[in-house]
Amino acid sequence: MKLSREVKTGIIVIGGVLLFIMGFSYLKSSPIFDNSKTLYAVYPNVGGLQTGTVVSINGFGVGKVTNIKFMDAQGNLVVTFSVDSEFTFSRNSTVELYDTGIIGGKGLQINPVFDQGPTVQSGDTLNSSTRPGLTELAQEKLTPLVRKFESAVTDADSVLINVNDVLDAKTKKDLQGAITGLNDLMVSLNGSAKTFNALLQENETKLGNSLANFEQLSANFAMLSDSLNNAGLPNTLTSLSASVAQLDQIMAKINSGEGTLGKLMNDEELYAHLNAASRELDLLLQDFRLNPKRYVNVSVFGKKQKEYTVPEEDPAEKIEE
Repeated sequence: MKLSREVKTGIIVIGGVLLFIMGFSYLKSSPIFDNSKTLYAVYPNVGGLQTGTVVSINGFGVGKVTNIKFMDAQGNLVVTFSVDSEFTFSRNSTVELYDTGIIGGKGLQINPVFDQGPTVQSGDTLNSSTRPGLTELAQEKLTPLVRKFESAVTDADSVLINVNDVLDAKTKKDLQGAITGLNDLMVSLNGSAKTFNALLQENETKLGNSLANFEQLSANFAMLSDSLNNAGLPNTLTSLSASVAQLDQIMAKINSGEGTLGKLMNDEELYAHLNAASRELDLLLQDFRLNPKRYVNVSVFGKKQKEYTVPEEDPAEKIEE
């Protein structure tokens, strides 16, 4: 069968139109023969999301972004995407906008929910969420640090200004003088250290002998301590401690008035009687010395004993006075 030129031209034109439609649909990421569900999600900012971006579930691509456009005067954006009809999940599922890499790029992933809610249908609008990217996280963490650094720089600038105000010409001169004095002190200390080192070197032998003598003295003390220990010094100290304890008990009894010595020390009446008896004994001895005839009268020839007459001045009376 021979085709005419007009038929061939028509077939070519129709084929070209079909190819154009298919190519345009491919570039728009919306295939002609497609039974996938069309879903929607609303975002205040899509962060550079492009049409044709793959939509995934658990990391597996199930659709593509087909359109992005403004929804209202507030600048909210509605994202249209398709999902293969063989995937069924609840209408309560969430569509998450996330970073696909470090250098940029945005992607969509569905966090499916399998509950008792209604199954998602073509034309439904799902809940949307945005996962902060690395840039947002870095900005969130670094912003307070930058603010603190700026505040620190400002404070340092204020401190430097105050220091410049304090360090006038006189203060700078005083500081220079203080630094010079400190330098002279360091030089003097260095010289003293050299002198001390020379003194140590000159007397190194004497110091060594002194240390040796000290070690010998320590050894002698140790030997003396061992000798005292072996000689029974601990037992002697124990006996002495026991004797002191007994003496304390005796003194306590004396102070409390127990025993003869305690009564002699604490009985005031007995003390008064003893004192009076001692005084009377003194008077008796004095009178016996001055007037022996009053007490002893020996008559060899049997003479009658003369009666004793008290002298006008009796020494005993003077003693009593």
